[in-house]
Amino acid sequence: MSLEDNGPFSTDKQTPFLKFFDCILRISAVPLSVATIWLTNTDQQDNSSYGKIESQNFLGLKYMVWISGICAAYAFASAACNLLKFLVAKAWLFFIPDQIMAYLMVTSGAAVLEILYLAYKGDRGVTWSEACISYGRFCSKVKLALILHFLALCCFLVLAVISGYRAFSIFEPPPVSPKEVEEERA
Repeated sequence: MSLEDNGPFSTDKQTPFLKFFDCILRISAVPLSVATIWLTNTDQQDNSSYGKIESQNFLGLKYMVWISGICAAYAFASAACNLLKFLVAKAWLFFIPDQIMAYLMVTSGAAVLEILYLAYKGDRGVTWSEACISYGRFCSKVKLALILHFLALCCFLVLAVISGYRAFSIFEPPPVSPKEVEEERA
């Protein structure tokens, strides 16, 4: 039994457009994630009044960098598997990792969004002032990194839907008994 057979867990009946779109999304997520990593890791600003601020000082930004790295590596490996037809016949193999990557990207994006919100708005209740007034360039680069991260997240959200469709479309719908049809009509 080969990986390309038409067994019960094969995806050969899927449209070529869906496979192509899946591969394009996986390839697109790689540069978006790498750009997010680069922008975040190189982000720093020195202020004569308040000192130097670096992205490594924020745990949420470090988390986004790690998640972006994991997602870029996974997207590259899964795109290579799709292009080389390696393991592509096993749709369920991509379903769970696609879901996990999408959820991890949501959590890391939310952490950075909270940092940006506090940097722009502050929190008067605990006497935090707006940091972006003094560190505007730093905040702009974090905002751009978050936008790129969000675009990569959109790729993974669509991939999660596609892999879910591919994993569950191989099963037949449950049979409807005549008794259930009669009950619905009544």
